Amino acid sequence: MAEHGLSTAAAAEKKSVYREYFESIIFALIIALIVRTFVVQAFKIPSGSMENTLAIGDYILVNKFIYGIEIPFTGRHLFPLRNPRRGDIAVFEYPEDPSRDFVKRVIGLPGDRIQVIDKKVFVNGKPYVNPHEIHKDSAIIPAGVNPRDNTGVITVPAGSYFMMGDNRDQSYDSRFWGFVKIGRIKGLAFVKYWSWDADNSRVRWKNIGRLLE
Repeated sequence: MAEHGLSTAAAAEKKSVYREYFESIIFALIIALIVRTFVVQAFKIPSGSMENTLAIGDYILVNKFIYGIEIPFTGRHLFPLRNPRRGDIAVFEYPEDPSRDFVKRVIGLPGDRIQVIDKKVFVNGKPYVNPHEIHKDSAIIPAGVNPRDNTGVITVPAGSYFMMGDNRDQSYDSRFWGFVKIGRIKGLAFVKYWSWDADNSRVRWKNIGRLLE
């Protein structure tokens, strides 16, 4: 009888240990989900549209609460610390396919008038130059062909933003598909936490930990 009792106690203790492990894993998953949904989320850069600020293979962290806490499946944000500012690097849902995330720089704020003339960006009639923008193609494309280098005056609607990639000649952005509503913006990219150069099979050590600006 005593042996049976010891065996039962040992089984109960073993079950208790498994339960503790299970509860710990569930708790960790819940915390991770909360952090990912409301605080910080990691993203990988898949294209060169933000070169040289962000390279293909860079991994970034995004502050998800600075523009407001996202209410899942509603497109609404509560308690924003501030609105997006010109020059912010923002991650957002691509307007033509919300299942895809894009990262671009905020150029136009609600009510701004944006125009591109021979690759030069004008905001409210004044030249706007971001120190991080680059041009890799010297050719000027006429507005009648596509809006990469020349556009008419574009007024940004209320509650929306005009986005452009830093790699201006190789970025598919608001010049082509329009505006991003505030509810579609997921957060502010603020740091690179990893960087992998697949072409040369090496880590870009100098990029790791670099703050974005």
